[in-house]
Amino acid sequence: MATLLQSNPPPTLPLDVRLMQGTATLLVALLLLGVAALVLHWAVRLPVFAIRSIGIEGDVAHNNVVTIRANALPKLAGSFFTIDLHQAQSAFESVPWVRRAVVRRAWPDRLNVRLEEFQAAALWGGSDEPEARKLVSRHGEVFEANIGDVEDDGLPTLRGPEGSASQVLAMWQRLGPVAAPMQARIEALTLSARGSWRAELDNGAVIELGRGSDDEVLARAERFVATLPQVTARYGRALEYADLRHNDGYALRLHGVATLVAPASDAKSPKH
Repeated sequence: MATLLQSNPPPTLPLDVRLMQGTATLLVALLLLGVAALVLHWAVRLPVFAIRSIGIEGDVAHNNVVTIRANALPKLAGSFFTIDLHQAQSAFESVPWVRRAVVRRAWPDRLNVRLEEFQAAALWGGSDEPEARKLVSRHGEVFEANIGDVEDDGLPTLRGPEGSASQVLAMWQRLGPVAAPMQARIEALTLSARGSWRAELDNGAVIELGRGSDDEVLARAERFVATLPQVTARYGRALEYADLRHNDGYALRLHGVATLVAPASDAKSPKH
């Protein structure tokens, strides 16, 4: 008869021994990962991975290489792999006139930067010192820049509470066509803290437009402009000041004449 020989299974290691072996394996793995991370951390900072050139494209009408280098480069840190692109974006957006910057890596050692500049639509603030003023962009954003860099000498001056620049710019744009029949341009527009509007024309006249929604103020101004020629023609004088904040009409002052004019239906009978 043949005898079958059976091998005995290896003895099971005690639990504490198995735990020690597992822990040792884990520690070795973590050590190797740590060493690899240190090597990678060291390698990506080698001079061979330094950023050697920066390409600038987009809007650069108010900037040049010198101003960009002076304002942005000191704020850049890191190599091609380690540079923080969000931080780099902020660095380029700190350059005067820059509204937005998009920064991308370009292998192996270059950054490509696309700039969008602010387009000035108005001055912001009431200071008589030009260097103390800020600017309003076409998007209604207030930004700081050298006023002397503005090519348009005819920018209006807008004033209002903090955060109201977009609203004031929009109202100025809507009121512009209303003032056109007066052969005048709105040179300055102010929104008070109480919500009252005041327009200053380039011919020196001042119009108190009062409070209300934008549509209400606009309608009030349109009614005034429609009736004004009757008054100026009657007295042969130019407008100096008008107050549209009255419920039953408006008060105005012509050069040399002060009068109170009723609404359009009674506009032919001005009250003194």
